[in-house]
Amino acid sequence: MNPPVRCLSAVLAACLLLAACGTTTPPPVAAPGPSPQERLAAVHAAAGAEDTELNVQPLRDTQVEDLREKSSQALAAGRLDEAADALNQALLIVPDDPAVLQERAEVALLQGQYDRAETLARKAFDVGSRVGPLCRRHWATIEQSRLARGQAENAASAKAQIGTCTVPGVERM
Repeated sequence: MNPPVRCLSAVLAACLLLAACGTTTPPPVAAPGPSPQERLAAVHAAAGAEDTELNVQPLRDTQVEDLREKSSQALAAGRLDEAADALNQALLIVPDDPAVLQERAEVALLQGQYDRAETLARKAFDVGSRVGPLCRRHWATIEQSRLARGQAENAASAKAQIGTCTVPGVERM
């Protein structure tokens, strides 16, 4: 072997040796937070028992009900994209239905689409009732989406709104 090739080989070997010795620091791991399923459970818990207060439900289009049922079945099977698609189709028929908007917001929460979940829940609140279980689900979804994005202060203000959705019951004698 001639001297320049031997020198080049030695330099190359040294570089490879140094590269093999180098350590890379793994990226910092974020503290684990609640899973999307745990966030959804918190939303449903905030709604409370629906049989303790007046909860008026509108008459629904049968096609919309079929799509909601399709979404529910897809969710039960863990097919989030299919559930979202069914609700998106329902929203094309009834774009201002607060219950369908809320269901779609909850699917977005499960998908980890926290901005979208908040936007949909906010729209559902804007077009829906200001009291009752659905109202509490709207605000709990907003709270969870904010917590998931690290917005603790904004989440606290959403949590405070949950209490405004409950109207004291009428005392009967």
